[in-house]
Amino acid sequence: MRICAAAAVFLLLLLRGVSAQERRVRISGNVRDADGNPVELVAVQVKNTMIGAMTDGQGHYALTVAPGDSVTLLFSCLGYNRAERIIPAVTGDMRVNVQMHLMTLELGEVEVTASRRNTTTLETLDASRMRILPDPSGGSIESLVITQAGVSSGNELSSQYSVRGGSFDENIVYVNGLEVFRPLLIRSGEQEGLSFINPDMTESVQFSAGGFEARYGDRMSSVLDITYRKPKAFEGAVSASMLGAAACVGSSAGGFTQVTGIRYKTNRSLLGTMDTDAEYNPVFMDLQTYLTCRLSGRAEINFLGNVSSNSYRFIPHSRETVFGTARSPKSFNVYFDGIERDRFETLYGAMTLKYTLNDKTEIGLQASAFHTREEESYDITSWYWLDNVAPDDAESATAALSLAYFHEHARNRLSATVAHAGLYGISRLSTPHTLKWGVSVQRERIDDKISEWESRDSAGYSLPQNGTEVNVIANLFSDNRLQSVRFSGYIQDVFKFRTDRGLFTLAGGIRSSYWNYNREAILSPRLSAGFIPATAQNLTFRLATGFYYQPPFYKELRVETADENSNHIIQLNSNLKSQRSIHFIAGGDCAFPAAGRNFKLTAELYYKKLDNVNPYTVDNVKIRYYGENCATGYIAGMDMKLFGEFVPGTDSWLCLSLMQSGQTIRGTTRAPMPNSQLYNLSLFFQDYWPGNRHIMLNLRGVLAGGFPVTIPRKGYEAGYYRTPPYRRVDIGVTWRLTGGENEIMERGIFRHFKNVWLGADLFNLFDIRNTGSYYWITDIHNLQYAVPNYLTGRQLNLRLSVDF
Repeated sequence: MRICAAAAVFLLLLLRGVSAQERRVRISGNVRDADGNPVELVAVQVKNTMIGAMTDGQGHYALTVAPGDSVTLLFSCLGYNRAERIIPAVTGDMRVNVQMHLMTLELGEVEVTASRRNTTTLETLDASRMRILPDPSGGSIESLVITQAGVSSGNELSSQYSVRGGSFDENIVYVNGLEVFRPLLIRSGEQEGLSFINPDMTESVQFSAGGFEARYGDRMSSVLDITYRKPKAFEGAVSASMLGAAACVGSSAGGFTQVTGIRYKTNRSLLGTMDTDAEYNPVFMDLQTYLTCRLSGRAEINFLGNVSSNSYRFIPHSRETVFGTARSPKSFNVYFDGIERDRFETLYGAMTLKYTLNDKTEIGLQASAFHTREEESYDITSWYWLDNVAPDDAESATAALSLAYFHEHARNRLSATVAHAGLYGISRLSTPHTLKWGVSVQRERIDDKISEWESRDSAGYSLPQNGTEVNVIANLFSDNRLQSVRFSGYIQDVFKFRTDRGLFTLAGGIRSSYWNYNREAILSPRLSAGFIPATAQNLTFRLATGFYYQPPFYKELRVETADENSNHIIQLNSNLKSQRSIHFIAGGDCAFPAAGRNFKLTAELYYKKLDNVNPYTVDNVKIRYYGENCATGYIAGMDMKLFGEFVPGTDSWLCLSLMQSGQTIRGTTRAPMPNSQLYNLSLFFQDYWPGNRHIMLNLRGVLAGGFPVTIPRKGYEAGYYRTPPYRRVDIGVTWRLTGGENEIMERGIFRHFKNVWLGADLFNLFDIRNTGSYYWITDIHNLQYAVPNYLTGRQLNLRLSVDF
């Protein structure tokens, strides 16, 4: 009987427990941001339990709990401030809607936060306040991109960058969905003017270092996707520094918005820190405007216009460079006579007409035109001598190695026009599918006239010597015209679905193009996958692969041939085909707290198999292609980035990249890829001034391996060596005079300003002499010496920035 009674009691308790487990309460709701947009991938968790859920693409979530006393819900998402909701009593099904706000800094000159987790290789950067960072280029979005993992630059005067060992030409840049271009004749960072992208007008920045979607054009390395903002009210910004000035104003009235910016840049003071004593007169200006008009509830038209004028005037006087090793130092002295005048003028206009068919479908018609007129002219003579110097006295010469006369001449002209028209569409076929497609046609016309030569005379002997004849040491002539048409199209689908294991994201597509000049058609399939485990929502895993082609543009087509008089003539190779890179990428993110602060560690492994390679050499920022598909190669490496609050309330990051590359030219010559660095360590760090959170320190540092270089006009067949490592630290201090919680100057005229920043930068803090390129000289015995052209030294910069 006792056994039966005990069994009955146990059965009653079990049934009661089962009954209690069956009675569950459903809590659901929506999570939106400050603008009312749904926030995806928000982790919703019942505090102190393992019960949780994640929001879908519409920001919806749902979970079940046992009825009872109060329950606390925690809402967290990378890039947003955490939210907490307390439910006093759980008695029945209920809805809890939450609004989340992006993380903001009290004094964050740069705010780089991801608004969502990266399930693709496309990373989102928020650089709305990029212009007040310590930036030797005068304030550019590219200077932020350079600090990212896998991206490198060996010249602080240039906004061009290399991504995972690729060339500058392998990066594509979009503004408002359309490709933008840069001048073609630029050969040095000193000549380079303003980047097309205006930071004051920028709303969002997206960047991918490889494995990007089919909707982005045919490039082998990276994509930078910029969207300009639409003001909601009257706003403006003005900034000035020793490197230039900028002003921007935006407004909104009804269905019309406009934002217009003007910029002026001169890096004269920065160029004055270089070895050459000269009169530098760089003047770079541009004007941009972005207009949008809502024609109806479903139609909108927008226009982007840009006018740019970049001129560079250079009158050198003298130069003294000491180089070499401690045991064998050398002194290079030059006296110059002559002048260089360069001018680059560009016009760009783009218009997009968008029409929303219904809540799930949008189509758009796009048209753009780009025109550039470029002139490069110089006549510079020089008298130089190269000496050995005593190791203990760099000013004391011991033996002359070379005495010579040098004359450089150029009259180069180029004009190019690129016209583009396209149609695109976006359709959300069902909840997990987003279909994107597009077709376009592009017409190009390029006129190129080049006439340049160099002559040298070493101790009365003209070089090179050819019996009784005297020839210039190098020359180059071109008179070419190219007219062609390109056709392209793409279609892709992004598919998201959930299982008990977690959230999956698949993006697959195909891209095709045809160019009538070389009569080549290419097909580029691309696929990426992302996964967020249900049991570890702080982890994200990514895989990407695809075929990425680089159709030749004008520079790639040029081939140098010699006539019977040893004159080098540029011809265009109409048989040149697209280079191809097959990407294999595997990576992931891990978000974790440490010391009460948020961090994220990102790591990616990549391998790129290269075919039909058109080899090239790099001199400063000028690229010379072989003009033929005569090589194969590979690039492999690893990128890591630690992002987080190194100091509470600030964003900082540390990046490390390791790379190995190789190419085989014409089946015999083996060499690394020209832009490959064995290692690259970069740091961006922010901190507050002790005791004053209105004063902030910004520091950027780079330590990167050298680039492979070759003897001019010889190529890799004559051998190569690497430049010294690139080392540089820039530091800036910014004081927020008004705005935020600062009331120091919240009266008088200052009450009309949103923010006022006063800053000071010290470029190249340790005054390290980095090598940008080499000045090659030859003695009478035809021996060549590579004299380093050092980049800029230490320089102070003062700046003021005002938002209203």
